Amino acid sequence: MRKGMHTDTERCVRAVRSKDARFDGWFFTAVLTTGIYCRPSCPVVPPKPENMVFHPSAAACQQAGFRACKRCRPDTTPGSPEWNRRADLVARAMRLIADGVVDREGVPGLAARLGYSTRQIERQLLAELGAGPLALARAQRARTARLLIETTTLPMARIAFAAGFSSIRAFNDTVREVFALTPSELRARAPRTGPGATPGALTLRLPFRAPLNPDNLFGHLAATAVPGVEEWRDGAYRRTLRLPYGHGIVALAPRPDHIACRLTLGDLRDLTVAISRCRRLLDLDADPVAIDDQLRADPLLAPLVDKAPGRRVPRTVDEAEFAIRAVLGQQVSTAAARTHAARLVTAHGEPVDDPEGGLTHLFPAPEALAGIDPGSLAMPRARRATLTTLVRRLADGSLHLGVGSDWPRARAELLALPGVGPWTADVVALRALGDPDAFLPTDLGVRRAARRLGLPSTPAALTARAAPWRPWRAYAVQYLWATDSHPINFLPA
Repeated sequence: MRKGMHTDTERCVRAVRSKDARFDGWFFTAVLTTGIYCRPSCPVVPPKPENMVFHPSAAACQQAGFRACKRCRPDTTPGSPEWNRRADLVARAMRLIADGVVDREGVPGLAARLGYSTRQIERQLLAELGAGPLALARAQRARTARLLIETTTLPMARIAFAAGFSSIRAFNDTVREVFALTPSELRARAPRTGPGATPGALTLRLPFRAPLNPDNLFGHLAATAVPGVEEWRDGAYRRTLRLPYGHGIVALAPRPDHIACRLTLGDLRDLTVAISRCRRLLDLDADPVAIDDQLRADPLLAPLVDKAPGRRVPRTVDEAEFAIRAVLGQQVSTAAARTHAARLVTAHGEPVDDPEGGLTHLFPAPEALAGIDPGSLAMPRARRATLTTLVRRLADGSLHLGVGSDWPRARAELLALPGVGPWTADVVALRALGDPDAFLPTDLGVRRAARRLGLPSTPAALTARAAPWRPWRAYAVQYLWATDSHPINFLPA
């Protein structure tokens, strides 16, 4: 547990001196003599301990007047794992800020989504992160601006508004303050290698904490891909994205030290949100060393972890979409679930143009399915009722599933729906809501793996036996699933 690590000066100094990349994103080092801030793994000679001050966020460093190091580029580190492992107010706020809510709706909009006053949210964010929601959103805008400056030939005016700035002046001032360079100077320093970018099409590198095992991550996404919405092509997982200002198409491919990401966007203002959702989809902000160390303490899980460490939880870019697909997949095979979903896509999905071909639709929004004729669904009557109830609740807003959801409350609301049992609620919690401790003791694959390993196979006994795996039981599920020969466990050829 590293919450509040920036307050442990001795531990932070040790991490900086050892240039330990595992701590990148957990805290930032501000150097009093130079006025810059760095990631712990910065390759330069570490400053003297008395010249180091530690902050919990890049925004806090910027608030204190420090500028980003040009050598280690601390703005490109993976995000803190804290926001994906916790369900409290600060973590929910950080997930929503990453999803662009402050830029689109302001701090009042953030507060309304969380059900707290703006003063309460600002006070808690300041206490834990040293910066309020506006400063955190500003730091995010600066990162997006840098990305566009360095990877596109777009005019600076377009970049300013695409990154979420309200004016050219605010864009120029922020870039100079954060990076100690003007936008033009930042572009001049960018490497000119690689394919040239065009408006709306971007090639990015998504960082992660090593190790990362891509097998089950991309294998799961490819094996369950809905035709027209998702596909595996040329070593990359591709899918359509429903975004606040339009739609997009992303291609994600595993590389040894990053995820290659190619984005085509209808509106560049969606860039920050698209990146955030792709990172959540691939669970890139996880701390695999901490997770695997705890699971490895169980002698029955240790061989699985040692064989292929760094497994991630394959998640989703659209929580409502996944909930609908989870209901479609109740008590049927993976192939049957894909068939049911493909029929919905063909009948109710929004068509999109894919420059590369292969993708044809956005997955239908709940609003598009709210008036669906149950008789048109080729499934048992009880499951039809479950699906139509779910989409109505999602469409009218009485059931909200999103990055800022309260996990226990959302799970309870799902269980209250007719036909939604523990497996469906737990798989939504695991893959859509992002709860790292979600567990599937009733899942057939989990129970088969448990029997093979000598673990209890009944749900109650397995849940009790899994208590020491908390709060990482969602990752234990990935290791248990991986004992099977199902296609979800293998990187496609």
